[in-house]
Parts: sequence; C-alpha cells; structure tokens
Amino acid sequence: QVRLVESGGGLVQPGGSLRLSCAASGSIFSIYDMGWYRQAPGKQRELVATVTRGGSTNYADSVKGRFTISRDFAKNTVSLQMNSLKLEDTAGYYCYADLVQRLYDPPDIWWGQGTQVTVSS
Repeated sequence: QVRLVESGGGLVQPGGSLRLSCAASGSIFSIYDMGWYRQAPGKQRELVATVTRGGSTNYADSVKGRFTISRDFAKNTVSLQMNSLKLEDTAGYYCYADLVQRLYDPPDIWWGQGTQVTVSS
C-alpha cells in the first residue's frame, strides 16, 4: 500500500503565508507527477499546482506568482509554499501522487487525507 501524509495547514490572515508538505511512503517503484488540488465548500475540486518527474511545474492561474511547488525526489515529498494568501484560498488541500508500485504496473493516482487552509481576518 501507499500512504500520502500532508501537514502544514492552518488558520492565517489575508496576506499571510503557509507551507504545506506531503510525504509519500509505502510500496512505490516510481513517482511521476505530484501535486496539490483544493476543494472549497460547495465547489469542485480544482488543480492548484503540479510538478512532474522531470521537474516541470504547472499552476492554476489563480495562484501563479503567489504559490510555489517544490519536490524532493529522493524523499518522495512535495511542498507548497503559499504566500500572499487570500480569502478565496480557503479550502481543503489534497496532495496526490501519480505513481507505479511495481515495475510494469500501470500508473495510479493516490491521495492524501487533506489538510485545511483557512484564510480569515
């Protein structure tokens, strides 16, 4: 099995910063993409940021210039540095990893349990 464990959520004032981290462990042969989605109450889950195995990154337009995703390939971790947080960034944030558990297995997506980010004055 695979586990993705997130940390770093919390309550922050508008304009503040938070850093989310996610560690993947278990039966992992190789990880392709890792990243973060978020879901606010009453809204669909949306992609926040991703980083590929080659190190390429992609961001939602709403977070470009404010959020930075990074990855430690040796430790199977991914982090999301969130700066200049806005009220609309309030959501549950979910880490994911697109990975292969054994050689010749097809890739599959695994999810963390989520961590809450609340931006409020």
